[in-house]
Amino acid sequence: MTGAGSLDWYDGAELSKDGNIVTVGVNYRLGAFGFLHYPGISNGLMGISDILAALTWVQDHIAHFGGDPDQVTVMGQSAGAHAIMCLLAMGEARGLFQRAVLQSVPASLAPLSEAKALEYGNRLLDILNVDQSDPKEITAQLITLPTAQIIQASGKLAKEIERFGQITLPFMPVIDSLSTTDHFIEMAAKGAGEAGIELIAGTNREEANILLGNLKALDPALVRERFVALTGKEETIELYRRRRPGSTIIEQVSDLVTDYTFLFPALRLAEAVHEAGSRTWLYQFDWAPYGSPFKACHGIELPFVFGNFEAYKDVPILKGAIPEVVADLTTAVRRAWLGFIQTGNPGVSIPWPVYEPAQRQTMRYASVIGTAGDLAEINRAGVR
Repeated sequence: MTGAGSLDWYDGAELSKDGNIVTVGVNYRLGAFGFLHYPGISNGLMGISDILAALTWVQDHIAHFGGDPDQVTVMGQSAGAHAIMCLLAMGEARGLFQRAVLQSVPASLAPLSEAKALEYGNRLLDILNVDQSDPKEITAQLITLPTAQIIQASGKLAKEIERFGQITLPFMPVIDSLSTTDHFIEMAAKGAGEAGIELIAGTNREEANILLGNLKALDPALVRERFVALTGKEETIELYRRRRPGSTIIEQVSDLVTDYTFLFPALRLAEAVHEAGSRTWLYQFDWAPYGSPFKACHGIELPFVFGNFEAYKDVPILKGAIPEVVADLTTAVRRAWLGFIQTGNPGVSIPWPVYEPAQRQTMRYASVIGTAGDLAEINRAGVR
């Protein structure tokens, strides 16, 4: 819905310098411009088409910049990682990349069905006062509207459909055949297996803290409803409370949303990739500045990958970070990512075994770095 590959947050200069690699930032159309689905007007995949066009450009031209078209790694965070899952499941992307890094992938958010996307599309046109009686005239009407008006209407629609404890977006990739979580994960894993694409995938320990950080109080009825919807039983609230001593109800809801939106689906993806015959290296990013209310929230790992902390100097989630700790942790993360990009092995500096369902070895980036056997099971003990 928002963002740009041109933002300083995603500047790949330091990554390129350290790894002697070519880093390409990809832009794609966002919101209604990238994912509006309306028959005869747009298919809801314009943003994905942009990414496919960029990857095709890389195949055709990257050698002129010193890159190798046979050694392409795609890397995405959040919506970018979700887009990579779409690419893995799509035949059109076959041969365009050989490895993938998926950071904080919301694998539980399947692409929209055509029916649901059309419902959102109709509502957007209603908000914009577009006459839908003649489909041939809809495009002509939309062309006359200022971009800012369409963005404003998209924001209004997003507000209308938002639900407590859920990430609900009106505009996402529209792929009818992948519109359930189970099938989305299954087909992304199948695509990885068939193409021999290996992955780094992982999540942050408190992903949802940044999403719920502005809440001051919660309706107990809504909390119970969300716990029951996701876990099947109201008493799971107590299990989450025990797991984080001294926690507030907001922290417990944050843990719930983190687990069911990010962590558990990422584990299912890693296991499905293993079953499909390929490999995944799984991580969990646990570090945060001491006393930070955001903890290890969504997006906090990005500057450690790119090494561009100057771009994050005013970002609250990093306030209070100790420079020496940041420097050493950045070195560890980037050596792993670059090792994977260059050789297919992220364990070039600190041993990092491939994820296998029997051991569930997970690299933990925290005050002490290392792999933990069955860390994922420890995280969800008594919950699932």
